[in-house]
Amino acid sequence: MIRKISFVVVLAVLLIFLYWYKFIALEELPMEQSEILKAYDYQPSENLELTMTETDPSVFSFTYETFDGEVVYGQISYPDNGSEKHPVLIGISAMGRSYIRWWVDTFNDNPTVTQVNKIADLADKNGYVVISIDARYHGKRKDPGRPLSSIMNDLHFFGDKSDYEAMIRDTVLDHRVLLDWIERQDNLDINKIKVAGYSMGGQISLILGSVEARISDIISIVPPYIDDKIALVAPKNFVSLLGDKPVLLITAADDENASAKENDFLFGLMPGSNKERVDFDGGHILPEDYVNRLASKFD
Repeated sequence: MIRKISFVVVLAVLLIFLYWYKFIALEELPMEQSEILKAYDYQPSENLELTMTETDPSVFSFTYETFDGEVVYGQISYPDNGSEKHPVLIGISAMGRSYIRWWVDTFNDNPTVTQVNKIADLADKNGYVVISIDARYHGKRKDPGRPLSSIMNDLHFFGDKSDYEAMIRDTVLDHRVLLDWIERQDNLDINKIKVAGYSMGGQISLILGSVEARISDIISIVPPYIDDKIALVAPKNFVSLLGDKPVLLITAADDENASAKENDFLFGLMPGSNKERVDFDGGHILPEDYVNRLASKFD
């Protein structure tokens, strides 16, 4: 009797899996690059203003209205070096992390395990203005009715990629609007705008650096490998546009979000002679001292 029940349970699970695989799970649907790029078009605003509030000396929180009327929240810090024109670092956080991580080693009693605050400190010491904003559904832009977990569950279990794609695409577009503001600032060097991002931030950095001529170089840290199940936000479909921009891809040998083979493939797609890759042992959370390998990028 027990064996019969066990067989029925196994059969039921198998049938559920087959149904899910055939009718619900995402399939790879490649898209033409030209079609993908249309989704990243936007109309620059001539009246863009950042509303800024000084929170510490030379540090300001800010808001602005982005391309679709949504309010973006972020922070900007200026170095104390007296320069008339500063290079810029745009920092993009990992999934679930807010912009504040670029300035603090702990937030809400949780350590900044990505160490991006050390990247910002390195940039600041080398005369960079550091800017970071919250991605859609992150930080001050969280939606209690649509938590990140529900977006990811819909993507993986129910085959609904719409909100995940919109989250990544619209965050890229929010950064394009931010670049419109940067371009109009007399004290910021439009020819020296670096973007750096960790995990989801690395994914967004590669996309932004590919579609934006105003990004001069890119640091992408352990980006997840995205295939054509969600082609609209897969860095592999963009990086051919990087040209000869300096690109540093930082990977992990045992990253649960990107295999060694996938990282090799992504790096191989990058054109130009100024690309570089650094591979660390271990998983998605890199060793605390990995930032030391970035020092030369801010000279």
